[in-house]
Amino acid sequence: MIKHIRATALLWLAVVAAFPLYAQQQKEHTLGSLWSKVEENYPGVGAKMSAIDAAKYNQRAVKGYMLPQVNAQAQNTYGTYEGSAGGFFPQPGFFNVNGSVPLGGSTTAANTFGSAIVNWELFSFGKLRKQNEAAGALYDKSVSDKDAYILNLKKILSERYIVLLYNDAKLQWTEKNAERLDDIRKITSGLSASGLRPAADSLLASSSYVQAMGEHDKWNGLKNASFIQLLELYGNDTVDYSASTGRFANPAEIGLNKVNTINPSHPILDALDKQSEYYTLSGEAQKRSSLPSINLLGGYAYRGTGISPNGTVSGAWKDGFSNTTNNFLAGIGITWNLTSLHTNRMKGEQFFKEAESTKLLHSQYEQAMQADLSASQAKIVQQYQQLQKTKLAVQQSQDAYNMYLARYKSGLITLSELLQIRILLEQAENARIEASRDYWVLLAYEAELTADFDFLFNNL
Repeated sequence: MIKHIRATALLWLAVVAAFPLYAQQQKEHTLGSLWSKVEENYPGVGAKMSAIDAAKYNQRAVKGYMLPQVNAQAQNTYGTYEGSAGGFFPQPGFFNVNGSVPLGGSTTAANTFGSAIVNWELFSFGKLRKQNEAAGALYDKSVSDKDAYILNLKKILSERYIVLLYNDAKLQWTEKNAERLDDIRKITSGLSASGLRPAADSLLASSSYVQAMGEHDKWNGLKNASFIQLLELYGNDTVDYSASTGRFANPAEIGLNKVNTINPSHPILDALDKQSEYYTLSGEAQKRSSLPSINLLGGYAYRGTGISPNGTVSGAWKDGFSNTTNNFLAGIGITWNLTSLHTNRMKGEQFFKEAESTKLLHSQYEQAMQADLSASQAKIVQQYQQLQKTKLAVQQSQDAYNMYLARYKSGLITLSELLQIRILLEQAENARIEASRDYWVLLAYEAELTADFDFLFNNL
């Protein structure tokens, strides 16, 4: 008795331990189980992530323009020293320092020069701030573009999976048709051999069977092609879709209390919003570029020359490091590119028009998506009802075919009548497969419009 109790307890423990694992395995064989691997490994997703990283680096680079800009240089030259007293227009890294003109010695002299300039744009009338905001909007847009791409990739995966299941259902359908015709061919051959049926019936049955086998070969090729296209997304050698074939033919009824309005934060609409914001901020930054900027300037210069203070010039290279001077410069200045007043204003207006165009495109997309969502939901309800009717039609056609097959074996009807009944059964089965495909395609389209693939991923 005790052994019996122990054995029963161990059996129940084994069942309890195995059930979660079995349930997990069953759950894995869904469309949703494919998505995690596609999202992880598909190169297109990685490309969008790299675009986000690039936008982030661009944002950091634009922020760097608000920091002081430092220029440094060092040089050693050998040449003539003719010159004239007075100032000159400075270039980056240089500022003018006047000195006495050498009086005698060599006609050439070595020179050493090094300088460092710090230029800090203290006030730019909001230009740098707007550029920074535009860079942030560009980063947000890249994130929205990635979300929109992910949404579209989910739809592509769903459509390819549905096509695979559809082609597999068609392949199974042609296989059943071929088996039915093979049975008819064997029955007809026996009846013809016994003289109960003419030989033409045997030829007709054989011809119908051969045609069915050709149709089977066609759908076998289509199924293999759709399988290859699915693997291009999945990135693996095989996909177990056997559990989905039953759900494809007998889909779960989707709830009627669903969202019937487009979410304003839909990835596609959000990407258009971010793009419009980027154009607006870029236009404001471009127009502010026409305004002047106030800069703080600081510099230090070191110079060595072969010209001594008494005017004697040495042509030796080593003397180019002698007679050194050190100078510094500090000041504040204003820079205003007057020529860019018109061009920057025109470029700013261009960005504003781009922003306006994107806003109008956003309104168009939202209006079209709302109409498509309402239409698709109406279609889904009717499509599910069609599925239920086609299921009943297939069952009735199957029963009728079995009855007529029995009558044909008894010699009560002709072969042409039996084949006509078989065609009606074939049409009913084909109509159910087509209705199933249309139903799931509508669900995929609705999932894209609502940005919610949970039902499709968990029920197919």
